[in-house]
Amino acid sequence: MNQIIVIGSASTDFVVKTEKRPKKGETLIGQDFQTTFGGKGANQAVAAVRLGAKVKMIGAVGKDFYGDEIIENLSKEKIDVTNVERVPHIGTGSAHITLSEGDNSIIVIPGANNAINKKKIKPLLTTLNKEDFVILQQEIPSETVEIIIDYCFEHGIQTVLNPAPARQIAKKTIDKVTYLTPNEHEFELLFPNHSLESGLAMYPNKLLVTLGSKGVVYHNGQEQLIISGYQVNPTDTTGAGDTFNGAFVVGLMNQLSLKESIRFGNLAASLSIQKFGAQGGMPTLEELKGSDHYEKEWDFK
Repeated sequence: MNQIIVIGSASTDFVVKTEKRPKKGETLIGQDFQTTFGGKGANQAVAAVRLGAKVKMIGAVGKDFYGDEIIENLSKEKIDVTNVERVPHIGTGSAHITLSEGDNSIIVIPGANNAINKKKIKPLLTTLNKEDFVILQQEIPSETVEIIIDYCFEHGIQTVLNPAPARQIAKKTIDKVTYLTPNEHEFELLFPNHSLESGLAMYPNKLLVTLGSKGVVYHNGQEQLIISGYQVNPTDTTGAGDTFNGAFVVGLMNQLSLKESIRFGNLAASLSIQKFGAQGGMPTLEELKGSDHYEKEWDFK
């Protein structure tokens, strides 16, 4: 059976809600604090599995309380965690998130996610099949990402690289990925000498730039298209991009066109931000089908 392989981070999110972000040297009284599951890799895996995909996670957590909780959570979601390694002497990765003014800012501590290195990933590559779809992010070492993309390109395995957090990526790596999904800030770092229009034109049907509530923009080889987002009142935008990426790949795996897969991802993302937590609001397929915006042509099992 075709499956989605998510190779990436699994972390704990420490989330503070406040009316405004503190200035340098300033102390503020916050409104709320919660600890939730996160990590871009784990988030994207959860987003995909809730929409009916068969999902396998490759990653690493520490041999600590947070690592135990993450493994248990992924297992409850019915994600294959056979290749999520328990790493001694390194803490589980974490993200420190500030929610303010309807948006978020995040500081990531990689922790055990950095243990997904060249030595450990190479033996696992042979478990990938041509029918699989691999999702990657940048909360694991850049060398690891490059090795995986090289292998997938050579073996005809489709890939999505969500280049977050933002860092430089070699052109040869970009050329080899099937889809690249930066947000606007990540696009500017990756293509500093290009306007959005010229950058998209360089990579038609590959480069998909997410625009938050405005949707997604890409070039289809003939013209630039914006696939509008669905307007909602957000509770917590954390994980919206991860929901989009997971749902987008589910759409592709179910033979939706690129455009319809983007729309499918946009709808899933819009539902996800109406509840608290990166994973807390990620919709199931049944919840998605209950939306007024769900399209009949998306009716897959």
